Order: sequence, then structure tokens, then C-alpha cells
Amino acid sequence: MGPRLRKLALSLHLTCSVGWIGAVLAYLALGGRAAISHDVQAIRSSWTGMELIGWYVIVPLALASLFTGLVMALGTKWGVFRYYWVLISFVLTLFAATVLLLHMPTVSATSELAGELEGDRLEELGGDLFHPGIGLLLLLAVQVLNLYKPPGMTPYGWRKQQRESAAR
Repeated sequence: MGPRLRKLALSLHLTCSVGWIGAVLAYLALGGRAAISHDVQAIRSSWTGMELIGWYVIVPLALASLFTGLVMALGTKWGVFRYYWVLISFVLTLFAATVLLLHMPTVSATSELAGELEGDRLEELGGDLFHPGIGLLLLLAVQVLNLYKPPGMTPYGWRKQQRESAAR
């Protein structure tokens, strides 16, 4: 991948990744509001907002982040399997995106339920804090890992480096 294309891919990847983190923060704010509010409209609107942010912002950003990260790994010297930090970042991102996709139907069902319930039954729904909270921690761990790039090659990366050195 040439320098211009690499910079474009990196810009897209950073935008999607940081956007994913920001969208999760917005989702958490709505989840917190739903968890502590006693106002029926506030709870309903929070769940509606969480469903909309989830499907139309977080899911697309998560998939785009996963895809652009894979493009960056495959198109640069880092590779997907050469360095532990890249492999761990990829696995954590894949895990977070998978959990997200599996969790979103529950968010949609709860949002629909929030529209139907009244009073105390609606307050019992609470907010959605556990999944996005853990997701945020995972995303921040990936961000730190990608920023600091700790040394350490996988056995595959070591063998590939040895072959490339011998070929030169």
C-alpha cells in the first residue's frame, strides 16, 4: 500500500474507531438516564435513543472499524498475525463487534417493551450499562494497545522475518 493510500486508510480507521468510542459514550449516557430516572417519558426516550444509536451509529462504526483495521493490517508491514499487539487488537475488536451484534436485538426488544409498559414496570427496565461499559473498556484497551504498540512478535511473525532476512 502506497503512502497516500495508507494515510487515507489510517484516517478512515481512526475516524471509525474513535467514533465508535464516542457513540458508546453517548449510548452509556442514555443508559444511565434510563437507569436512574423515574420519568416515564425519559425512560422511553432513552431506550428509543439507545436503539437508534446502536443500530445506526455504533454497529456501522464497529463494522467499519473492524474492516478498516483489517485493511491496515494486511496493507502494511504489521500484518494480522506478525505482532501480538495487532493480533490482540484484532481479536478484541472482533469480539466486541460480535457481542454488539448479538446484543442489539435485545436492545430493540427492550426499546419496544419500553414503549408498551407503564409506571413501575417501566422503571424496572433500568438502563443498559453492563454491555456498553465492558465494550468501552475493551475499546479503550485496543486504543492504548494500538498507540503504544508493545514489542513482541508471534512465532509466525518471527519465522516470516527470518525467511525475509535469509532471502535478502
